Amino acid sequence: MRERWFGATGRRVPAIALEGTIDLSGALVLDDASDLAAIDGAHHAGTPVVVRCGSAEEIQAALSLGSVACALVSDETLLELDLAEMTYG
Repeated sequence: MRERWFGATGRRVPAIALEGTIDLSGALVLDDASDLAAIDGAHHAGTPVVVRCGSAEEIQAALSLGSVACALVSDETLLELDLAEMTYG
């Protein structure tokens, strides 16, 4: 399981997590990764950024942003994505 830093908290979290399985206290939780100003602002402030995703493409887009700590999913099958394969073929 790939992990990423959870903002400036010193915690590491799964890159892709099932909704309700990790503590999101203090995080900026977004429904998509389109608000780049909010994402960058939160990241620069040390606030963890989490994006809810419903598809493999949304996960790839969210995690391609280094400022995003975690992609949250509600479909367990999305936890098994091979991001390296999706990115590099």
